[in-house]
Amino acid sequence: MQQLNEPIETSAHEYPWLKSYPEGTNWDAEINPCLVHEFLEKSAKKYPRNNCTYFLGKTLTYKQIHKETNRVAKGLQELGVKKGDKVGLFLPNTPTYIIFYNAILKIGGVVVNFNPLYSVEELEFQVKDSQTDLMITLDLQILFEKVEALAASGTLKKAVICPFAKLLPAVKSFLFKAIKKKELANWQSSAVANKCIDYKTLRKNNGKYQPVESNVEDLALLQYTGGTTGTPKGAMLSHANLSYNILQKKMWAPGLVEGEEKIMGILPLFHVFAMTTVMNYGLAAAAEIILIPKFELKSGLTLIHKLRPTLMPGVPTLYTAMINFPKLSKFDLSSLKFCISGGAPLPVDVKRKFELLSGCKLVEGYGLSETSPVATCNVIGAEIREGSIGVPFPNTIVSIRSLEDPHQEMPLGERGEICIKGPQVMKGYWNKKEETENVFLGDYLRTGDVGYMDDDGYIYIVDRLKCRIL
Repeated sequence: MQQLNEPIETSAHEYPWLKSYPEGTNWDAEINPCLVHEFLEKSAKKYPRNNCTYFLGKTLTYKQIHKETNRVAKGLQELGVKKGDKVGLFLPNTPTYIIFYNAILKIGGVVVNFNPLYSVEELEFQVKDSQTDLMITLDLQILFEKVEALAASGTLKKAVICPFAKLLPAVKSFLFKAIKKKELANWQSSAVANKCIDYKTLRKNNGKYQPVESNVEDLALLQYTGGTTGTPKGAMLSHANLSYNILQKKMWAPGLVEGEEKIMGILPLFHVFAMTTVMNYGLAAAAEIILIPKFELKSGLTLIHKLRPTLMPGVPTLYTAMINFPKLSKFDLSSLKFCISGGAPLPVDVKRKFELLSGCKLVEGYGLSETSPVATCNVIGAEIREGSIGVPFPNTIVSIRSLEDPHQEMPLGERGEICIKGPQVMKGYWNKKEETENVFLGDYLRTGDVGYMDDDGYIYIVDRLKCRIL
């Protein structure tokens, strides 16, 4: 794989995207990676009174989130979590996710993201494959019953149970416990109560955790992906991989102002797209992160109208639903400055209509779990290149390789497999040496997507390699 300090030779002939690069953004700029949790630490020090999160009417400042993160970090150490240990997050979008994510990294642990919608069988596979011993979840019955099953079978050793109602404003908290009591798990009476740790007990300390010597090349995250076929695989993402991608995004939108932005957290944080473009980018920019645990269109539009966010990562279905909402004109979307779409092709008519109705720039990006995730993106304010996924991010090289002989690079305009080289590309698949070897061609990650690059360096996806087994 590419070394952090490996020089990248630049040539307009070799890299045609250089002629299309955004003004003021250097493709070969020096980017210095860091430990991912340092973004929160720096923002908390610089903007302690700024709101860090908004969740169902309750706000927490950067100082509050940082202080709670330190308490959780010490609590986890007291539980025995040490450097390299895998800790699972089985959570919807809540401040709890942000707190534990950063606390785990502070003490050298490795975050493993789990989808709350997974079946017990799917969770069981991932817990065993990742060697996750400790899971973090909420006391909501819909979540706890799955954790309970994993603990009862012996698959999971321990779980930290966090109170959902405490995340709400005082009145909402009281009403939730009174009216929706059945939605809360009585985990203290569970047969696996001896394997459960109360969040209140975990955080009851002075927050003076023991610092751990860490390196940017240390593993930070296991992000499971199914690839094209076969069982899910854990993409190993280091602190360097993740922090590079955050800094690359900051370079892509230089007009955004640190400490002044607000981000809509509609997409689930357990997915790598939202984890990077919503949470980690938000913390790096000292933005207020508006966390939405379950998105509903009308309530989401109401929040935009009321809270006036400036950024909104999303998927094409989100933007399509918004422009087709019959009463959209009643909601003020003018606060939005920059939206990025990913996960599926963005129809040009959706892009145009959304920009017309909101006044916001909407650009399409592309990436994979294996690339932390963003590898390419369209240029903000540039002419529309219909069907394009944009140009490579800073320090990122895209090479189109022959479908017959992947060692051969295809000429501009001719289709082949899209291969990616860059500092955000994963270290490999967890405990899967053969699959890792198969997905890399030298330093290049083979995406399995078929596409071509035009004369200006814009990339287009046209197909998917159907028979490829990673």
